Amino acid sequence: MSLSYSTIAWTASVHKGVQSDVQYSYKASTASGTVFNFFTALGDLAFANAGHNVVLEIQATIPSTPEKPSKGPMWRGVVIAYIVVALCYFPVALVGYYMFGNNVEDNILISLEKPTWLIVAANMFVVIHLYAMPVFDMIETVMVKKWHFKPTRMLRFIVRNLYVAATMFVGITFPFFGSLLGFFGGFAFAPTIYFLPCIMWLAIYKPKKFSLPWCTNWICIILGLLLMTLSPIGGLRKIILSSKNYKFYS
Repeated sequence: MSLSYSTIAWTASVHKGVQSDVQYSYKASTASGTVFNFFTALGDLAFANAGHNVVLEIQATIPSTPEKPSKGPMWRGVVIAYIVVALCYFPVALVGYYMFGNNVEDNILISLEKPTWLIVAANMFVVIHLYAMPVFDMIETVMVKKWHFKPTRMLRFIVRNLYVAATMFVGITFPFFGSLLGFFGGFAFAPTIYFLPCIMWLAIYKPKKFSLPWCTNWICIILGLLLMTLSPIGGLRKIILSSKNYKFYS
């Protein structure tokens, strides 16, 4: 799905060609604005490359023995997954910036404008995703075990559609796509992906101080803390600036 979406985005951008008024300078007109935009961009990158907790569920289903632990197939799977991620992101980023310059929208499909049918098709590929599966499982588990609902297909159908409708409503109401990515990329994903695993690894394995693993993990921890601190600042600033001229459902 992601490959199809990204392929449509960059091939349609190539077809549209380089715009006549394209500019490749910084979007912000001040030095402070450029710095804050840089912070937001760091959060965007953190969000885009953070992975997803559905990976833990996938690993839990892989047979694991002392002779053949599951970490072997999982490592190969993660490497392949990030290669696919690169194939999705890099063409869109490079081609999109080359064609539209600093006027490219947070969602490149908005920059395309038309053909409408192709943009709709690309968005349909985004709809069919598995990112919310752990959330669905959590909600259904609470409703069945705590609230004593019967685990039927109807319950699953209603819960999942209500969740999708709620997220769609929030997305339409607060369409600050890039700013929110930057904010949550630093605030939510930096701790769980970039430095908390390093802290847990150090606590479990206790490597020798100033050894290569010790230094590497501490570098990741420090960079993760900086990312968690700076990215939400840039994202929140961008949200505040965008909200000044925003009207609901305009």
